[in-house]
Amino acid sequence: MISLQKIQEAKKRIKDVVVNTPFSYAPYLSEISGCKVFLKKENLQITGAFKLRGAYNKIATLTTEQRACGVVAASAGNHAQGVAYSAAAFNTKAVIIMPESTPLTKIDGVKHFGAEVILAGANYDEAYAYAKNYGAKHHLTFVHPFEDEEVMAGQGTVALEILDKCETLDAVLIPVGGGGLIGGMASAIKQLSPNTEVIGVSAKGAPAFKNSFDLKKAVDTTSVRTIADGIAVRDTSDITLEVALESVDKMISVDDEEIASAILFLLEKQKLVVEGAGAVGVAALLHHKLDYLQDKNIAVVLSGGNMDVTLLSVIIEKGLLKSHRKMKTTVTLVDKPGSLMRFTEILRELNANIVHIAYDRTSISLDYGDANVTVHMETKGKEHQEEIKKALKAEGYLREI
Repeated sequence: MISLQKIQEAKKRIKDVVVNTPFSYAPYLSEISGCKVFLKKENLQITGAFKLRGAYNKIATLTTEQRACGVVAASAGNHAQGVAYSAAAFNTKAVIIMPESTPLTKIDGVKHFGAEVILAGANYDEAYAYAKNYGAKHHLTFVHPFEDEEVMAGQGTVALEILDKCETLDAVLIPVGGGGLIGGMASAIKQLSPNTEVIGVSAKGAPAFKNSFDLKKAVDTTSVRTIADGIAVRDTSDITLEVALESVDKMISVDDEEIASAILFLLEKQKLVVEGAGAVGVAALLHHKLDYLQDKNIAVVLSGGNMDVTLLSVIIEKGLLKSHRKMKTTVTLVDKPGSLMRFTEILRELNANIVHIAYDRTSISLDYGDANVTVHMETKGKEHQEEIKKALKAEGYLREI
């Protein structure tokens, strides 16, 4: 484990820079899950994620000569911003290697903190290799996102803040990608509160760390696919796995559908924007993967809030459909004046609000003289949608999906 002294020293180093983020009771989530749930809101950190802690602590522990030369990191997300912000605080040059496919918003976010951005490689692994070579060539210190004791010690300060505010803690749910956050946090928890259960939560689409934890040896995967890009790590670190095997009690996983529902839940019920990686702990509770913790005090780490707006809009739209607050219907009607008017009149009478409508008379699946009309409408729940379907069938519309 990372020594408690090292984590406490990290807390002293970062205290004037990193925000001691809110830790508060979540009544609605507690009611649904049956647990007493408290949320650690690292999505409200300065850079939008916990990564600032480890990055700042690492750069703070470098020698004067190392800081004078500068640092380099490979990242397409939160670690990049954490390193950029921390380097600026020390007036240190920072070069961030990002995959060529990185969205412009993330690139601009890193540049905002004064770092130089180099786009290299088709994915993180290629960017990582480039960064290692670039750092060696230009005498820059490489700041690893998780495979580093000082980085893990910085991340472990999240646990110190939680334990300062919650004397009786039965379990902590921590997102897991590369293992840096859970390695640092679990080290602190097991040395200060050994009876507290430490549970890692990973994405099913990025199973390397969980598989390695279960097998008790490092195994890699050939690919990852998940909306939780902050924990979409393909390979397992021997270093972080060793720490986890000593200090973590169990690992569970959640799929993308469960993660998406947790993101929407946090947005609606907690008024919090949380990225996929940060929502996995809430996803586990919402989908009853830890029912044995009924009535226990549970801390859930919301590790970050740097959500891609485009993805968020898709999650919202799908969530509205699943909760029967939106409905998509296609009907076939005779292509003549008045047909569409009668169709929309039925929807008006049923208080369905049309938000989009499409009219197609050219589809080869149609008989001559017919047209397909597709409508997207706002509805008031499952019963309301059944009422709409029944009314449309009664009017003799030929097709409905």
